[in-house]
Amino acid sequence: MLPTTSVTARRAGEVPTTICWNEQTARRPTPRSYLHLFLRIFNFSAGPAMLPVDVLEEAQADLVSYKGSGMSVLEMSHRGKEYMEIQAKAEADLRALLNVPENYKVLFLQGGASTQFAAVALNLTQPGDVVDHVVTGAWSKKAVAEAKKLGLDARVVAKGSGNDAPAPSTWQLSEGSRYVHFCSNETIGGVEYKEDPDVGDRLLIADMSSNILSKPVDVSKYAVIYFGAQKNVGPSGVTVAIVRDDLVGQARPDCPTMLEWSIAAENDSMYNTPPCFSIYVCGLVFARLLAKGGLAAMQKVNESKASLVYNVIDGSAGFYNCPVEKSVRSCMNIPFTIPSSKDLEAEFIKGAGAKGLVQIKGHRSVGGMRASIYNAMPTEGCQALADFMEEFRAAHA
Repeated sequence: MLPTTSVTARRAGEVPTTICWNEQTARRPTPRSYLHLFLRIFNFSAGPAMLPVDVLEEAQADLVSYKGSGMSVLEMSHRGKEYMEIQAKAEADLRALLNVPENYKVLFLQGGASTQFAAVALNLTQPGDVVDHVVTGAWSKKAVAEAKKLGLDARVVAKGSGNDAPAPSTWQLSEGSRYVHFCSNETIGGVEYKEDPDVGDRLLIADMSSNILSKPVDVSKYAVIYFGAQKNVGPSGVTVAIVRDDLVGQARPDCPTMLEWSIAAENDSMYNTPPCFSIYVCGLVFARLLAKGGLAAMQKVNESKASLVYNVIDGSAGFYNCPVEKSVRSCMNIPFTIPSSKDLEAEFIKGAGAKGLVQIKGHRSVGGMRASIYNAMPTEGCQALADFMEEFRAAHA
C-alpha cells in the first residue's frame, strides 16, 4: 500500500477540510479548477502580493511546455522568437491599458522601483541641480535621500504627517527645479493621491508601484512613471519605467550602463537577460485586465472593495480606527488599529489567520493591521475580512 498523507485545506473564510492523497494520486494531473477551490487563502500581503488564480493556472499549464513549444518560458532564450513575442505583446497590452502616447518608451527593467530613485536623478540631472520632492511616507522619503546622495539640491516642497497628502495646490515648488517627484500611493501609510497632479511645465515624476493599473492615469501629464511589479502587476523581479521620448538620452556621464534609460530603449529592454518569466506573468495580467474592461472598470471594483472595509471601520463606534485622512485613503492599502488594546490586535491577527485571512499584520514601523487589496484581491476577500471584523468587534467590544 502506498503511504498516505493528509493536509488541512480550506476555501478562504470557511471551515477547514482535510484532503488526503498518496503518491499515486499526487501524480495525477490537477484539475485547473482545483486551485480555485482548495488550498487558497485570502492573502492581504503588501508585496509580493497575491496574483489572480486564473493567471496562476495559465502559467501552471504553460510551465513545462509553453504553448506546445516543448520548453518552459523559464528555459527560453530571450532572443528567441517565442519569448520576443511574449514581451512585445506584454508591452502592447500595457500601452493599451494605460493609453500610453506614442512618444513614450516602455522599459522593462530590474532592480525594483527603489533603483529608479537613483536612475531618475542620473538620467535627468547634473550635480547641483534643484529637484523638488513631495514626502508623504517612507518611500517618497527614501527617494529624497537617494537624490541627495547623487549631489542634487533635493528640496522637500510638501510634507505630509504620514496620515495625509498635501494637495498639489499647496506644493511650494522651487523656481527652476528640474523635476517634481512624488509617490502616488504610500504602501505603508495607506495614503493615496486620487488625481494626476498639475505642476505646470515642470517634469512630473511618479512612483506608482502600489496603485498602478488600479485606475486610469493620464500618462501625458507625466515625464516618467515607474513601478515595481510585485504589488499590483505580477511577480517580483521586473520594474517598468514609462519615459517620455525627449528625456531618453540625457543621462549624465557617470550614470551606470544598467541604469541608463537610452541603453534599455535601444536594446528593447534586452541589453542583458531580462526577467523573462516575471514579464511573461505580467503579460498575462495585462491581458486579463483588458478582458475585464480595462482600468475604468477596475477602479469601480477597487473602490467598492475598499468601501467594504472602510465602512466597517467607520461604523465601529471607535473600536477600529483608520488614521488616514478620509479624502486620501488608499484603495490599495488599508491600515487600521484597535485603539483600546494592543493585545486585541494580536488576537485579531491570529483569528484572521485561522479564517484564511493572512498577512494582515501592519508594517513594523506603524503596527496595527493592514489589508492590501490590490486588483487580484476578489470582492469575496474584502467581504470575508469585513465579516470577520464585525464578528470580532461583537465578541470584544
